[in-house]
Amino acid sequence: MDNVSVLRIFTLTGLNETMDHRTAIFSLTLVYYCVVLFLNISLIVIIVLNENLHEPMYVLLCCVCINAVYGTTGFYPKFLLDLLSFSQEISYDWCLFQIFVLYSYASCELSILAVMAYDRYLAICQPLHYHTLMTRRRLSQLVSFSWLTPFCIVSISILLTTRLGLCRFTIKRLFCVNWMIVQLACPNSNTLSNSIASYASILIYVSHGFFIVWTYMHLIRTCATSKDSRVKFMQTCVPHLISLTTFLTVMFFDLMYIRFGSTEIPQSLQNFIAIEFLLFPPMINPLIYGFKLTKIRNRILSLIYVTTH
Repeated sequence: MDNVSVLRIFTLTGLNETMDHRTAIFSLTLVYYCVVLFLNISLIVIIVLNENLHEPMYVLLCCVCINAVYGTTGFYPKFLLDLLSFSQEISYDWCLFQIFVLYSYASCELSILAVMAYDRYLAICQPLHYHTLMTRRRLSQLVSFSWLTPFCIVSISILLTTRLGLCRFTIKRLFCVNWMIVQLACPNSNTLSNSIASYASILIYVSHGFFIVWTYMHLIRTCATSKDSRVKFMQTCVPHLISLTTFLTVMFFDLMYIRFGSTEIPQSLQNFIAIEFLLFPPMINPLIYGFKLTKIRNRILSLIYVTTH
């Protein structure tokens, strides 16, 4: 066991078939990452500095943008460095840290979207009690839940992985994946607890999905009988639905590929499926909310007017 645990460097092989185009990929990735940072940080600054936007819906949107910056920073800087080097390697400790960041980013995203659905449910279905139910204290508790719960769940999964002895050190991805490290464990390692933790995590977040469906059932029922509710739904819930649909779609394809994917799929397509959740939600969310939410759109337009005159 001592002999197989000395080596603590993983090799990432996701770039092997695309290294001939790494200059173009590096340039496009750098521009894309900078745009993602600019859009999300801009929304964060607008919401933080404008007291009129210190409402639950905008605070939660700010959390979504912070989470996007957090998650993309866990992938793109390392990916850009890999494109500049001839060998794509990562230490065991940094690999676990990257897993923590990327997994907690994905988990936090769904938790925040669930809290946003609850906020819209209260605002549209119980408007007279909204300010009584959605107090600053309640909002703080919900935001803490959406961050701390994923951190705890991911930490448990990583702790279970650290006890495994590894006999192989090649990860066929652009970044570290917890389940793939479990598959690199020596034959005599007990991975049952890792499987249980993995499926338990999936069940927890599937329950988030059912909760969101429940809130939208009530939202649609309320909107069917009220014109004012329909207007509010179109303005505030449509962006949330787009964000939710985008995130769930990319995560579904990623999970299905991790569990059941074929090695015969071209490497470039495998890479695209793997990083979809880091490509689309961080870019789409600030654009959708920035254009659709009236207060934010007006604030952006006023800033553009001031800077151009």
